[in-house]
Amino acid sequence: MKKALAVARWEYLERVKTKAFIIGLFLTPIIMISMMVLPTLLATQEDSSTKAIGIIDRTGELARPFAEKMESRYTLKNGLPNYLVQVIAGGRNDSLEVLIRETDQRIRNGELEGYCIVRGGAASDTLVDYRSLSLGDFILLSRVEENLRAVISEKRAAARGVSPLLLKELQVRLDLKSVKLSKTGKEEEGDFIKIFLSAYIFMMMLFMLIVGSGQALVRSVIEEKSNRIVEVLVSSCSPTQLMAGKVLGLSALGFTQIGVWAFLGIVGTIQFGVQVMPPWSALLLIVYFILGYLFYAGVFIAAGSPLSTEQAAQQVTSYLVLVLLIPIVIAFPAMKNPDAGWIRIMTFVPFLTPTMMALRIPIQMPAAWEILATVLLMIVSIWGIMVAAGRIFRVGILMTGKAPNIAEIFRWIKTG
Repeated sequence: MKKALAVARWEYLERVKTKAFIIGLFLTPIIMISMMVLPTLLATQEDSSTKAIGIIDRTGELARPFAEKMESRYTLKNGLPNYLVQVIAGGRNDSLEVLIRETDQRIRNGELEGYCIVRGGAASDTLVDYRSLSLGDFILLSRVEENLRAVISEKRAAARGVSPLLLKELQVRLDLKSVKLSKTGKEEEGDFIKIFLSAYIFMMMLFMLIVGSGQALVRSVIEEKSNRIVEVLVSSCSPTQLMAGKVLGLSALGFTQIGVWAFLGIVGTIQFGVQVMPPWSALLLIVYFILGYLFYAGVFIAAGSPLSTEQAAQQVTSYLVLVLLIPIVIAFPAMKNPDAGWIRIMTFVPFLTPTMMALRIPIQMPAAWEILATVLLMIVSIWGIMVAAGRIFRVGILMTGKAPNIAEIFRWIKTG
């Protein structure tokens, strides 16, 4: 054990002092937070100048009320209206094709941001087109839709003798507060964004740790094989001790990184008074985090030991990365129905267990037997993959040249 710890200490200290590790320690969370926060801030950023939009109203009854609502409801910080609505035409005798061509040209000239075409009246189902060079301003699109709907509703109400003021009073503003019930009946305030972010952050942290540490494990083995250093190492310690030392050292490096990120996250939640999830759920996620990392450490060691080139290592690790991406891809359907049969089946696949449980735990705590069964499954899987990895490592680290095929690797495992 002393020799394994000596290898672990060397692997840890050799990498923890590098500039790349220190920079990544602080740069990575900044990048992650920026990727989550900046798009929202930029998407909801208020306009700095008035936008001109047009409307072609084939009914002649919706354009003016729509213009009044758009110009009066939304203002810029300097007090000017956010939108100026130009009523382009209202009569049915005008050629619609000519109007569209002329207005399209005005958009290309920069005179208008976009324009609506209203083909049906308030009394019938109304078809509205919105034309623009860019359809990325979803705030503008939602406001156009909201105000056109309000105008049509008022027109229909007036046609039936209902006062627009009464219609406004009858409209109900509803604030929906979501409450999550545990199986014991305990109530917890739920927030989909917090739930999604907690699961997503867990998956991304596990993904980054596994990919970074796993590739470092494989690269370390290949470098030592190519430099013939591994022959010197195995002359002073056994292959099992060498493998254990590498796993322990790089695991400590990864957990140091995650520990710093977790500390920064806890400080941030305390500072802003945000509770992402209950402590019991967080503790379970930590357990699956550690189990998932140890399992994949064995997988990377087993996959990288027979390889002799960096190119082959990149090809093999890319396949493992694709497996890790599966839970991230199915995050939304899994959150919608965390107890679906196919979700439960995927939970019992060791390669997916940690990340699938990370999706399920924040939304709806799985049954106690599932938690116990998956933890035992991961422990057994870790033991099995470490035994297999040790046998592959024992033979693979001294092999150079052509990589062995699958049959040979299985023969190493059986005869190890």
